[in-house]
Amino acid sequence: MVWGSVLNYTWIYLFDFKISMMSERTWVSEPDDYICTLSKETQEIALNELREDASSRRQALEALREWIKQNPKIANCRLDSRFLLKFLRFKKYSVLQAQEALERYVLLRQTFGIAFNHFDISIPMMEELTDLGYLFACPKRDSKGRRVIIARPGVFDLFKFTNADMCRIHGIVYETLMEDEENQIRGYVHFADGQGVGFPYLTLFTIKEAVRIVKNGEKTLPMRHKEVHVINAHSSMKFALDFGISLVSEKIKKRLYFYTSKEDMLKANIIEKDVLPKEYGGEMPMAEMISLWKEEIKAKQPVLLSHDRMEVREELFSPQARVGAVSALKNKHAVNCGSEDDNIFGITGNFRKLEVD
Repeated sequence: MVWGSVLNYTWIYLFDFKISMMSERTWVSEPDDYICTLSKETQEIALNELREDASSRRQALEALREWIKQNPKIANCRLDSRFLLKFLRFKKYSVLQAQEALERYVLLRQTFGIAFNHFDISIPMMEELTDLGYLFACPKRDSKGRRVIIARPGVFDLFKFTNADMCRIHGIVYETLMEDEENQIRGYVHFADGQGVGFPYLTLFTIKEAVRIVKNGEKTLPMRHKEVHVINAHSSMKFALDFGISLVSEKIKKRLYFYTSKEDMLKANIIEKDVLPKEYGGEMPMAEMISLWKEEIKAKQPVLLSHDRMEVREELFSPQARVGAVSALKNKHAVNCGSEDDNIFGITGNFRKLEVD
């Protein structure tokens, strides 16, 4: 009887201590009351493609926040709506899949170290790569409201920059864009110029690293890739491109477009040339676009740097998950998007399968 009383008292003490710690806990950003500022057109896209409306958004945000607070693996995270919504929209309001992506996203930021932290555009290497036009977003949206991301890997000097520099500048660009709700919903168009890229570029990453980057990029990075256009791909890189294509989903494969030259791309008239830099058939010179892009990055700088405070408890993850192994993506508990047994309002609920992406 005495031991029972002691155990009950201990349990109550630990429970009270946990509640006290939760109430005193400070997050990277605190929960907010979401105020929708999206245009009517964007709200309709969100509803038709993502099944997002005021009710599903509110309930999913509440579920995701509660899960983060109760998750022993997550030590610190952003709890504001803008951050959480990018995962919910990325996974089409499958709360369980959004949880998995968010947890893995924070884990890999932490375990991959310098390459995915300190997203500061004022770092000389980052500023130089931006000025060179290695990776930037065009200021004008296309007719579907999507931002176009320009990649020019040929200007990446292998003797000057490292693969960590490459990962970091991609992180700066993508994280800046993902802070915009319009982008979260409408998605992105990618345009890459392979001029100057040859066999030596394959030494930047091992095959295992390349596989993990591609797989995690598609399944964990909360971006909706709508189209990918590639020009001037050198013949020596064909086998590498074929290998890369084999790693992506069938959905992404159907969105890939390859052209032998700029003229071939313009003639195909698939990508809207007026949003491209003048050097690729558009109207605004690339240098002017880059200048505007740098201002856009600087405006988001405080938010991007705050991500360094996000933290998980690595010891609670498997060794495979900590290194971003592809096998760790195959979660046997993952929800099949569209299962009729899913609870639409549950903590790990799902908001029905959609044919539209």
